[in-house]
Amino acid sequence: MTKKMNVESFNLDHTKVKAPYIRLVGVTTGQKGDQVYKYDIRFCQPNKEHMDMAGLHSIEHLMAENIRNHIDNVLDISPMGCQTGFYLAILNNNSFDDVVHALEKTLLDVLAADEVPACNEVQCGWAANHSLEGAKEIAAKMLAGKNEWHQVFAE
Repeated sequence: MTKKMNVESFNLDHTKVKAPYIRLVGVTTGQKGDQVYKYDIRFCQPNKEHMDMAGLHSIEHLMAENIRNHIDNVLDISPMGCQTGFYLAILNNNSFDDVVHALEKTLLDVLAADEVPACNEVQCGWAANHSLEGAKEIAAKMLAGKNEWHQVFAE
């Protein structure tokens, strides 16, 4: 039996999931009752594909800026180091449907974008490494799999 790890995703069998999907990872309750909902938003099939770094970097900027227009209390949306998805943290909103709706609208914003926000040396730590076209390709592929977002595991 595999030892239980401290990091939730290290306990997930990545060979059994089927991207794309959105998965509630867990809920953390603070001392005053506030709740943080953490989601695994998986764009690519683990160990089979990954997002190109320039496209991932640009979609990160676009999603970080735009998702807040579609859902309240976003704490963070951050790329996974494996380049297969993002983690989304939201405060006090337990509606999976709200997350799905916000992500869809955010990805449509990516497709409509004519520039990457904060894509300059003042606002970004690696401003030379962006691809708006790559971000749009990633967004289009994720949107094409929208009907699968509720199904995490292969049948």
